[in-house]
Amino acid sequence: VCDEHSDYKDAKLLYRFRKDDGTFPLSKDVKVFMRGQSLYEKLVSMEESILKVREENSVKYQRTFLGCEMIDWLVQEGEAENRKEAVELGRALLEHGIIQHVSNRHHFFDSDILYQFWINFRRRRRLTELLNENSSRALSESPDSPFCLRKLNPDPGNTSFLSVQTNKEIKIVSAVRRSSITSLAGNSNPYFSTTPTLVFPPVAECNPKSVLKRPVTNEELLSPGAPYVKKTLTIVGDAVGWGFVVRGGRPCHIQAVDPGGPAAAAGMKVCQFVFSVNGMYVLHLDYQTISSLIMTGPRTLVMEVMEAVE
Repeated sequence: VCDEHSDYKDAKLLYRFRKDDGTFPLSKDVKVFMRGQSLYEKLVSMEESILKVREENSVKYQRTFLGCEMIDWLVQEGEAENRKEAVELGRALLEHGIIQHVSNRHHFFDSDILYQFWINFRRRRRLTELLNENSSRALSESPDSPFCLRKLNPDPGNTSFLSVQTNKEIKIVSAVRRSSITSLAGNSNPYFSTTPTLVFPPVAECNPKSVLKRPVTNEELLSPGAPYVKKTLTIVGDAVGWGFVVRGGRPCHIQAVDPGGPAAAAGMKVCQFVFSVNGMYVLHLDYQTISSLIMTGPRTLVMEVMEAVE
C-alpha cells in the first residue's frame, strides 16, 4: 500500500487493488469496454429499461434501443452532460463493437434508428461446459488452444456448429475440443480431429481449406480507398478460451468463429484480417507468432481487425 515493494511477498504486508484507488493504468480501449459494461448493467437492472426485443424488417433483435432513446437516458441519468457528449459516447461504444446498428448499416446518431448491445455482458458459460473441460491440461501446452473451436458435451448426432461468414454463407465446421487440434510446423492449415470429445485425438483426417475467396496482401489492405473498414474488438476469454481460429500470415485472417464463444459475442466474423493485438501491429506476422502474443497476454484481449465493406 506504500509502494515500497514491487513484487508480491508471502509476508505480513498490506496490498491494495489499484483499480480501487484509481492508479491502475487503463488504455482507452479498456476504459470504453468498462464504460459499456457499466451502462449495460445499469440498463438491464432497471424496471422500465429502454432495452427491449424489437423487430425491424420482420427480424427480431435482442437488447435493442433507439438512438434518441439512449441519448435521452444518458443525459437524464447524468452519464453525459449534454446530447453532444452522449452522441460521442455512443459512437465510441459502436466503434469498439459494444453496440451496433441492428443491420450494421449506420454509425450512431441521435435519431430513431434501431441499435442493440452486441455484447451480452451477463452471458455465462453453462456449468456443464465448465465441468467437462479437462482442467489438468494447461492452456499453454498447446499454442493453438485459445483459437480452437469447441462444443463440449455435444448432443448425440449433432457434432457440428454453424460458422456464418460475412457473405452470409453458412459453413458447417467439425466440432473440436481445445486439445483436439494440431498443426504441422511451417504449415498454416489447421488439422481437426473428427471426434470432438477425445482428450488425446487420433491422427487428423481432414484439412479445411482457407475461407478466403482469394489471397489478400498487406498492400491491398492498407492502400488508400481500399474497401476495408477497421474495427476494435474487446474479447473477454472464458474458461475454455476465446473461441476463434486464426490462420495464414502477412496478413493473418479469422478462419472460423464459435457462435457461442466470447469472440462472436464481441463481433468477430470469419474472413476478418488481424491488424493488431493488444496494441501491437501484427499484419507482418504469421499465425504462430500471433498465437504466442495472445497466449502470453491478458485474459481481456483487445484486437483490431479489418473486414471487407459489403
